[in-house]
Amino acid sequence: MIDIALLIGRLLLVALLYLFLFAIMKTGIGLVKGQRAKEKAWTISVEQGPKELRGVSIGVNGPVIVGRSPGADIVIAASYVSGRHARFTLMGQDLFVEDLNSTNGTAVNGRRITSPVALRDRDVVNVGDVSIRVRFA
Repeated sequence: MIDIALLIGRLLLVALLYLFLFAIMKTGIGLVKGQRAKEKAWTISVEQGPKELRGVSIGVNGPVIVGRSPGADIVIAASYVSGRHARFTLMGQDLFVEDLNSTNGTAVNGRRITSPVALRDRDVVNVGDVSIRVRFA
């Protein structure tokens, strides 16, 4: 009789442990999903330039290359744009832009850059006559 009581007690303990672990896992997954939904992200949008590019918007999750090369993420088919003209890069929560030794240069808010520059919300990056606005939302 005592053996049956001990067996039932053990099974009950194992069942409670599984329920406890399931509740912890469910709470943890919910927290992670909630953090992703509320997390801000950088986007870049072409505001001025060729008609086919205006309005193009890209979420920045990794490096974004702008240039004339077909392998670029934003392709600007103009002679004043180098094959790999500029690169947007995330470093933590900060977005940087750097000129990739292009012939005609890259400007941020009208100022030509020579080294990587940290961008702020609503800054404008110019590659020739193409204006790209960055947003953090």
